[in-house]
Amino acid sequence: MSQLGLPHFAPKAKRIIYLFQNGAPSQLDLFDYKPTLQQMFGQDLPASIRGGQRLTGMTASQTSFPLAGTKFQFNQYGQHRAWISELLPHTAKVVDDLCIIKTIHTEAINHDPALTFFQTGAQVGNRPSMGAWLSYGLGSENQNLPAFTVLLSKGKGNGQGVYSKLWTNGFLDSMHQGVQFSSGENPVLYLNNPEGIDKTDRRSMLDQLASLNELGFAETGDPEIRARIQQYEMAFRMQTAVPELMDVSREPEDIVKLYGPECLVPGTYAANCLLARKLSENGVRFVQLYHQGWDGHNNLPLEIEGQCLDTDQPTAALITDLKQRGLLDETLVIWGGEFGRTAYCQGPLTKENYGRDHHPRCFTIWMAGGGVKPGVYGETDEFGYNITKDPVHVHDFHATILHLMGLNHEQLTFKHLGRRYRLTDVAGKVVNGLIA
Repeated sequence: MSQLGLPHFAPKAKRIIYLFQNGAPSQLDLFDYKPTLQQMFGQDLPASIRGGQRLTGMTASQTSFPLAGTKFQFNQYGQHRAWISELLPHTAKVVDDLCIIKTIHTEAINHDPALTFFQTGAQVGNRPSMGAWLSYGLGSENQNLPAFTVLLSKGKGNGQGVYSKLWTNGFLDSMHQGVQFSSGENPVLYLNNPEGIDKTDRRSMLDQLASLNELGFAETGDPEIRARIQQYEMAFRMQTAVPELMDVSREPEDIVKLYGPECLVPGTYAANCLLARKLSENGVRFVQLYHQGWDGHNNLPLEIEGQCLDTDQPTAALITDLKQRGLLDETLVIWGGEFGRTAYCQGPLTKENYGRDHHPRCFTIWMAGGGVKPGVYGETDEFGYNITKDPVHVHDFHATILHLMGLNHEQLTFKHLGRRYRLTDVAGKVVNGLIA
């Protein structure tokens, strides 16, 4: 274990912005172009391809599995001729900055365990989230802001919930828990002073409280007492830093135009992308966005079109904005969901409408900046159902992210209940093919 705040080796990235698309976007309608699905539209998925893979309860009772080709057009873009859907015209413009991984795979087939697995490295709760591990391993770059912040937004599609266990500190000290920023009048709850209490009164109260807590620590040695003192002090410093940071009204016109007019509407995905840039450039180590609404079991074309209208421009704007500020090289941006969608249709199938069930066997995530190698990594079969080249398991994904941040995933550990734990559990390998 390295000394807190110091990487194990020279990092390629200093900070992470994780744009989590909650509900699982369909890779087959966005990034993984499969003409075979159009050619065999409505025909049953060959049993040899499905290979007895388990199904969710939503399609297990289906007597057939008709193939559903996407209704959206694809074109190739950029130096690496990556296939991108017409739904993502802005993303297509920044494709040369993206490392598109088509072969992510996971064991979890339902949302809660799959989402929890991506965030914590385990399908069950009470494990530290990735942001908490990075806070624990590297600390914060700005003493006036937390190392790990969380932003939430909702799309118009079918939404899966998010919950605080996804940004928990688990068994790490509570100072490493993600701090949720809301879109309300008070971005961080309970941060403001009560009526009749000014900054001087608050400072005096915190000093007295710290003295009492230090007595308690001297008596018990409980590290959570020290963590509580640190949290009170952080909250005091955030009273000054947060209001200014959350104010986007002073952003220049060209930035508003870049992200789109919704970036001025608190709580939208666009506003959160802009805030993510501001938080990151001010030294927040890990900024986690969750955007709900990607669960396309039925009426997928209409829902995914709405989701892309919400997310495509701000996502590409974030890449462009970081790049023009000279920050993309040191900021790792991640985009993706908890699993993919099936090549076969769930429910009624027409050329214009179809649904897709959960598909953990192969799906697409992309990364940008922060030392990744732009291009397309991995290959799937002609049905987009199985991996044919260069698989990347979630544990490998986590190991690679930590490596980019200068951390050896096998050495970033914490002893709890007699066992040493880590984000990658007892697995994972760094995928060198993803690193520039």
